[in-house]
Parts: sequence; C-alpha cells; structure tokens
Amino acid sequence: MKMRSMTPMRVAKAGYILMSAVFCVLGVLFIVRPDQSLKVMGQVLGLAMIAFGIFKLVGYFSRDLYRLAFQYDLEFGILLIVLGIIALPRWSDVVGVLAAALGISVLADGLFKIRIAMDARTFGIRDWWMILVLAIVTCGAGALLVLRPWQGAKLLAWLLGASLLCEGVLNLCVAVSTVKIIDHQCPDVIEADYTEIKEYE
Repeated sequence: MKMRSMTPMRVAKAGYILMSAVFCVLGVLFIVRPDQSLKVMGQVLGLAMIAFGIFKLVGYFSRDLYRLAFQYDLEFGILLIVLGIIALPRWSDVVGVLAAALGISVLADGLFKIRIAMDARTFGIRDWWMILVLAIVTCGAGALLVLRPWQGAKLLAWLLGASLLCEGVLNLCVAVSTVKIIDHQCPDVIEADYTEIKEYE
C-alpha cells in the first residue's frame, strides 16, 4: 500500500508555527511602538497575512491525522490572502477598514477554535483547555478591534497589536497540540486494482 506523503503536513505545521511567531512579534511591536507601527508595519503585516493564508491553504489540503487544526482554514486562508493583498499598497489609507476586517477574522477564528477545543477534548488531547481559554481571549480581542470603543490612532494600534498577539499565541498552541505527523500514515481511501474475472460455461 502506498503511504501518503507527509511533506505538505510538515510544511503546513512549520509554516503555522513560523507565522504564529511572526504575528506575535508584530503584535508586540504594534503595542510597544504604536506610532511607528501603523506607518511602517502595515506592509509587513500585509505580507504576513498573505504568507499565513498560503500556509493555511496548504494545511487544509494536507489532511492531517486529527483533522482539527486546519478544518476551517480554506475560508480563513483565502480571507487572509485577500486582506494582505489589499493592505500592501494602501495600508495607511484604509487602516480603519482593514483593522475592522482583521478584527472580524480574528473573532471568527477564535469562535471556530472554541469548537476545535471541544473536539480536541473528545480526542483526548490534554491541552484542549488551553486552546479554549486562548480562543475566548482571542474572541474578546477581536471584538474590541471591531467595536473600537475608544478612538485614536495609538489605541487602534494597541488593539490591533493585542489581536495579533492573541491570534498568534492561539494558532501556535493549536498547531503544537493538535497537528500530529505520523511518518507512515495510510491514505484515507485504499487504492486497489481490480481485475474482472469472467466465468465461461
């Protein structure tokens, strides 16, 4: 029986971890240096969203063992790529709209990660509670970024940074806890060659 290639899964997991770390770093920069971040880091964030979106698509089609981490990543991957493409050339012009769109994405991802945490509990994954807590916190950060109860560029940068940091930590936890790679994983459908045997009287 031909074994499934683990390369896409390894690429997706490594990319998830890498881009989660990038989101964490960007989040900290937006919080610590809000004035410079909105001007300079917008394009970096656009590139990061495009890259993360690509890794999400790779993860969705990699068909990992538990099918938890990547199960909703087709839609989120496409959304991140689109937001990144929009952000690259004109971040400073539409920062408010893009921040709100990113907030909706973070909020939705947090809600889906709550479901993933419940599924992880069913699978017996020990860290399911950590995913649940981080998902709830991420939902709160995303909601604040969408609603923006306070005005001001600096506060917007702080909220954006908090959302990116929560999203990065959440995705990092999900990738490490739920993506299991087995070197000799069999395909879902067993492929076999059939030969028709005719009976002659």
